Amino acid sequence: MRVLITGASGVLGSAVREAFKATDNQVLALSNTRTGDGLVPLDLKNAEEVEKVFTEFKPNWVIHCAAERRPDVAEKNPEGTEKLNVNVPGHLASLAKSLKFTLVYISTDYVFDGTSPPYTPSAKTNPLQLYGRTKRDGEQAVLSVNGANVIVLRVPVLYGPAPRNSDSAVNILLDVVQDQSGKKYKMDHYATRYPTNVVDIANFLVRLSNFKKPAIIPPILHYSAAEPFTKYEMCLVFAKILNLPHEHIVPDSEAPQGDSATTRPRDCQLYTKETEDLGVEGGLGLTLFEEWWEEYLRK
Repeated sequence: MRVLITGASGVLGSAVREAFKATDNQVLALSNTRTGDGLVPLDLKNAEEVEKVFTEFKPNWVIHCAAERRPDVAEKNPEGTEKLNVNVPGHLASLAKSLKFTLVYISTDYVFDGTSPPYTPSAKTNPLQLYGRTKRDGEQAVLSVNGANVIVLRVPVLYGPAPRNSDSAVNILLDVVQDQSGKKYKMDHYATRYPTNVVDIANFLVRLSNFKKPAIIPPILHYSAAEPFTKYEMCLVFAKILNLPHEHIVPDSEAPQGDSATTRPRDCQLYTKETEDLGVEGGLGLTLFEEWWEEYLRK
């Protein structure tokens, strides 16, 4: 099978690339920001170049990981964010129709407002911030192309192997825990998150691509770990594993006020039973958070 991955240098994209490379697949890994290590540079906003690369490679599956995923950056550049998170996926869906490949569009739990979890795939979306709105609009863009074979895969906050801790909103908490300089950190203890391992998602996508009954795959799937943590609680896990004091990290349990209220939904838990019930071999194949980090940090 020929698999094309966008955003292949990111935390999720890297894991997806490794998972498909480990099986008998021909992989084309695209990246806009990083080069080397077999990455092919491509500006996804250049529709003509995108069409050329896709037509030449003739993919069977395209895993679209590329996005502006940082809510703060999205707010500062709404036009650029809309181009990448809405226009680009819409264009890829039209190519999916004409070139007859399956497009997997990676979306987010932030398409929901966090007021009434857990959320089923058919639950009403109500994103609170620009990032969530553009991802929701991206979903609508890909699903509105009649005749395109599209799967929207919503995932929560991600962690896993990363070149830099700052590449993940979870991994970066390691830096906070390890900063024993005396600096104080106020840490969110209000919003419940469901940190999910990118390696688990990548392996699930490989199994999904080999699924013998593709016709029964619904247009929207949810994939999420089940363990709830606030960011503060994640810090406590890291402090325990690293055997470090954590008095410099102060829990913030207050509901966010003003502008920050739009960036922190309370609980966007994704209901995954419909994904589990598909019968994909190996099921969701979820890793336990503390167990994975213990092993990873020992390496």
